[in-house]
Amino acid sequence: MLNTDADETANDHATAGRRKWHPLARPACPSGRLIHLKERNLVMLKHDLIIRNPLRLLGHENEDILGPGQFGAILARAGVGKTALLVQIALNSMLSGKNVLHISLNEPVGKVNVWYQEVLGRLSQQYQVPNLDQLWDTIVPRRFIMTFQVEGFSAPKLEERLTDVMSQGIFSPHLIIIDGQPFDQDVSGVLGELKVLARRLGLPIWFTITTHRHEAPAADGLPIQLSPLQDLFEVAMVLQPVEGSIHIKALKGCTQTGCQPPLVLDPATMLIHSKL
Repeated sequence: MLNTDADETANDHATAGRRKWHPLARPACPSGRLIHLKERNLVMLKHDLIIRNPLRLLGHENEDILGPGQFGAILARAGVGKTALLVQIALNSMLSGKNVLHISLNEPVGKVNVWYQEVLGRLSQQYQVPNLDQLWDTIVPRRFIMTFQVEGFSAPKLEERLTDVMSQGIFSPHLIIIDGQPFDQDVSGVLGELKVLARRLGLPIWFTITTHRHEAPAADGLPIQLSPLQDLFEVAMVLQPVEGSIHIKALKGCTQTGCQPPLVLDPATMLIHSKL
């Protein structure tokens, strides 16, 4: 049996999947950015959303930014949009038929679920998605939420919980997200063990990394939280507020030599879009 005394686990097959969709208060999008989709079945609707994923501009041929066993990082100051960006990456994977394990070290299950509903609701506004409740019901079983106390989180603890849900046939992930891991202290040991686990299981892992305004970069130009750990990460992106928008800058992992994706995060909706 799963031990949930200290931590929460949400099996979305049994929880969020049955929740009634509540329309969200969504900010109006400029008419020029609205994409009117024709009525079509959910399979085609998912395909439409996948091919419009702006992260494809990172130079990847498909939606998989990370390969098996690879690490990716989203860096930004607190409140700039790290979680919103990771939720969009997760939703794109879910739309592609892949299972996402979302691990939160700083928010309860209910708040994480709200993140997904809000981001999907705003995507539906931007792309004029019909039948949003039906779309939600088809993708939410592909997400599983776990929460841990920061001080109790480790690779062995994660493997124990993961083995439980997989052996019982509850959930088997294709992608892991870890939101809230502190990087202001030495985490090389924790990350090293997670890297071994990720490679052994063939699972990519995304992390959020909080930076601070007053900190100067390391000698190599990378944020000081990432610099000593850079060999563990294949992909890294930083969110930089610039003149009313949030630019997404690739630090590592761009597949085209010298490329820089023209992507921004809209601070009003927290959705990714292209500057082109």
